[in-house]
Amino acid sequence: MMMHQGLGLETFNDLPSSKAVHALYECCCSFTWASRLADARPFRSYAEMFARADAELEELSASDLDHLVSTHRPVGKTCAGMDPATQSVFIDACRMYIERFGYGYIVCSAALKGKGDDPREVLIDLGHRLDNSHETERKVMRDELAKVNRTRIERVLGPEDGWPEY
Repeated sequence: MMMHQGLGLETFNDLPSSKAVHALYECCCSFTWASRLADARPFRSYAEMFARADAELEELSASDLDHLVSTHRPVGKTCAGMDPATQSVFIDACRMYIERFGYGYIVCSAALKGKGDDPREVLIDLGHRLDNSHETERKVMRDELAKVNRTRIERVLGPEDGWPEY
């Protein structure tokens, strides 16, 4: 559960460094990433912050990235909306993914929601990714982590245009 939600960009920019790092750590579970991103403040826009967050993720060492991946909850335990047969195939595919790549399957489910909200889209994505080379999959996994980070940063900041007036 995230403690920092809806801060707004201006408030986030004004946080003491330690609080900004804490808020960002909740998004990514990487002290290196959170520290570098907090040190890059102030940000003039969400887009600027997202671009820097992506760049800092790209700069993480292989060891930092491996640690980060290990903090993610395995996707294959449950996937809401799947019928039991599809769920079984999905769990088996997640096991195959771990055996093949050495880490758990990471996908930004928020990014897949634009594809009809069908939970089987996750299974289709996983099936395609099992065919990737290790190098390609490492890049795809990092891209998925960037998407996850963006959705979590959006939660920390709140709506870009601010909260509606009631």
